[in-house]
Amino acid sequence: MKQIVTIGGGIAGIEASTTLAQMGYDVTIIEKDKNTGGKMNEWNVLFPNERPATEITDYLYKKINNSNLHILTGTTISKATRKPNGSYSLLTDKNEKLHADTILISTGFEPFDATKKEEYGYSIYENVITSVDLENMLRKGQPILTSKGKKPKRIAFIHCVGSRDAKCGNKYCSRVCCVTGIKQAIECSRQLPDSEMFCFYLDIRMFGLEWEKLYQSAQEEYNVQFIRGRMSEACENQDESLIIKAEDTLSGLPLKMKVDLIVLLVGITPGKGTKDMASMFSLEREENGFLHIDDPHFGKNYSSKKGVFITGTCVGPMTVDETLENARSAAVEIDNYLTKIK
Repeated sequence: MKQIVTIGGGIAGIEASTTLAQMGYDVTIIEKDKNTGGKMNEWNVLFPNERPATEITDYLYKKINNSNLHILTGTTISKATRKPNGSYSLLTDKNEKLHADTILISTGFEPFDATKKEEYGYSIYENVITSVDLENMLRKGQPILTSKGKKPKRIAFIHCVGSRDAKCGNKYCSRVCCVTGIKQAIECSRQLPDSEMFCFYLDIRMFGLEWEKLYQSAQEEYNVQFIRGRMSEACENQDESLIIKAEDTLSGLPLKMKVDLIVLLVGITPGKGTKDMASMFSLEREENGFLHIDDPHFGKNYSSKKGVFITGTCVGPMTVDETLENARSAAVEIDNYLTKIK
C-alpha cells in the first residue's frame, strides 16, 4: 500500500487526506497544533449563507474514522530525506520515522500582523481590534463592547489591512476581506441595532455568486454605510473613543470621524510552516511568499519538486469552498501520480 504524509491538519489537509484514505492509500497527517481543523476552529459563521463553521469541521471529522488514516497532533517534521526513487524518509520532532511515497503540504495561512500598520493603532489603543478578534468574540457569544464595557455607537471596518498594500509588501488581494467585513458588519448591526456601521474600502470585490446580495442586504436592511477611501491613521481621545483620519476618494476631500470601535480587516499571509516546508523540501516560493505552483491552469497542486504536492492557502488566498475543492483536486492528482509510478 502506497504511503502519503500530509503536513498540515487544517480543512485542506483533512479533506485531501480523508479522500485519499477512502481511495485505499495509507495516509498520515502531521499537525503542529494540539487539534486539527486549523483556522476553522476560530470562525463563527461563514459567508454568504451564515452556515456555522462547526458544520464544516463536523463534516470533516466524520470522514476521519478510517483505518487507513493516522493523525499525529502536536508534531512537526524535523528532517526530510529524498530517496533515489523519489520517495521520502521523514523524521518527526518526537523521533518517529515515517516513509512517504508522496508528500502533501497544506500548511495554511496566518492573518496579517496588524501591528505592522502602527498608524492604525492596533495593540496601542484598546478599541482597535482585528477581524480575527471580532470573529472570536462572535463565536464565543460575547457582547460587542468597548474597553470601558459600553456598547459602541459607531463601528468602523477598515478594509485591505495587509492586502493591496505595497508599503507592507503585500500587493495581492486576499479575496475574503471585503465579504468578511460585510458579514461582520451585519452581525454587529443585529446585535447593536441602534449603532452605526461604516466600511472604509478601496474597491468592494464581491466576486462570489451570492456575495452581491449580501452587499446589497448590508446597505438596504442593516444600513451599513460605505466610504471609499483608505484610513491614513487613527488616534485616541481622552475618553478612549477614536478619531479616524482618511480621504473620501469619491469626493477627493479629507475626512475625520469619531468612532467607538475600529475593526481592521486583516488579510491572508503565508504561514511560518509554509516557509519552513519550502526550505525543508527545496520548494520555490512566489515573491509574495506563497508556494509556487507548477502551472496555473494544469498543475495547481504540483509544487516545483516532483512528488511533493500542495493544497489550500499555502498556495494563496482562498475561500472555504475553494479550499475544499482544491483539496479534492490534490487527492485526484496524487492518485494519478501514484498510479503511474506503480
